[in-house]
Order: sequence, then C-alpha cells, then structure tokens
Amino acid sequence: MERLKNEFRGWRTWEVVWLAANCLVILALSLYWGDSVMGIISAVAGVAYVVCSGKGKLMAYFFGVINVVLYAIISYEAKFYGEVMLNALYYLPMQFYGFYVWSKNMDSETHEVKKRRMTAKGRAVLALAIAVSTVAYGFLLKFMGGTLPFVDSLSTVISVFTMVISVKMYMEQWMLWFVVNVVSTVMWAISFSRGGDSIATLVMWALYIANSVVMHVKWAKESKGAA
Repeated sequence: MERLKNEFRGWRTWEVVWLAANCLVILALSLYWGDSVMGIISAVAGVAYVVCSGKGKLMAYFFGVINVVLYAIISYEAKFYGEVMLNALYYLPMQFYGFYVWSKNMDSETHEVKKRRMTAKGRAVLALAIAVSTVAYGFLLKFMGGTLPFVDSLSTVISVFTMVISVKMYMEQWMLWFVVNVVSTVMWAISFSRGGDSIATLVMWALYIANSVVMHVKWAKESKGAA
C-alpha cells in the first residue's frame, strides 16, 4: 500500500498537466476521426506509459502491458511484422523485467527511479550494434514481404536496444526514443495515407516525439555521472 501511495507522490504541476494534456489530445482526435476502441485504448495507455516512465514511476509498466498487447494486434493488421514481433515477443516480457529492476532502484526521497548516464565507450558500442542489426534485420523483413522493411527494421532495432538501456535507467534512452518516435510516426503516417484507419496510433507516436524531448531535458538534469 505504501508503494502504491509513492506512485502518486512527487508529481509537479507541469508533469500532471503534461500527462493529462497528452491523454486528452489523443482521445479527442481519435474520437473525432472515428478510430477503433482498441486503437484508442492502446494509444492512451501508450502516452500514459511514456510520461510515467519519464517521471520514473513504476506504474509506467502497468500501462506498458496494456499498450504493447493491443499495439501488437494493430501492427499485425497493418502488416508491420517487425513491430508485431518487437511488442509481442520482446516488449511484453520486458515490462515485467523492467518493473522488477526499477522496483529495486527507487529513490527513497523522490519516489522515482534512480537515473544514470552511459560512458562514451558505451555510447559508441551501442551505435555500432544498432547500425549492423538494422541492416541485417531489414533484409529479413524484406524477405518476409513486410511493409517498408528497412524503416520498420530501424524502428524495431533501436527500440530493442533502447528498451534495455531504459530498464537500466540510462538517460541516453530518450535520445534514441526520439529517433524511434520520428521513424515510427513517418511509418504510420504512410500507412494512414494509404488507407489505414489507425489515427490514434499515428497521433500516439507524434506525441511520443514531444515527450522524448521533454523527458530528455528532465533526465539530463536529474541523472548522475557515467556508470
């Protein structure tokens, strides 16, 4: 019960407003465009996840489970197979692992997860691994007949590595999330222009872009030196 109470402690006014604004914007636009109930729930849970994650709260993983399950289904219908595998086979179990790791690294004063920074060497190795994996996975998705295979691959590969450093509480995750969010927004915009109806998903990714910038600034101020 005490841990549950801590989830609602330490929120600044602008953070509450930011969370509410994100949820209201995506809900209003989705209803206006007549998106599906599943798409709306997935998108609202998604923005709640990224804002709570940026805040460093454990409740982020509750919203994360809802989002990844529904988003995997939506991606399957749009034939973004990389997104399907990423969410169903990777993001879902990582939600539970992330919850476990974060629960062991909570700051007793701020009631938020402890934030860290990577070393220069760690950043270089990460960049190389992402580049090689993107090319290899892109060819696999192309062989499978997926939509926009290399764009899908870039989004998927960066997401895989970013989730790892997110669980490990590194500030650099937000720079990578920004790239993922831009690529994914373009991907879903193309899908929507071709007749897709997942407007809530498109808006969700667009809001993710803004959130990654806001949370990068927040973590840059609050994270400790390289570890």
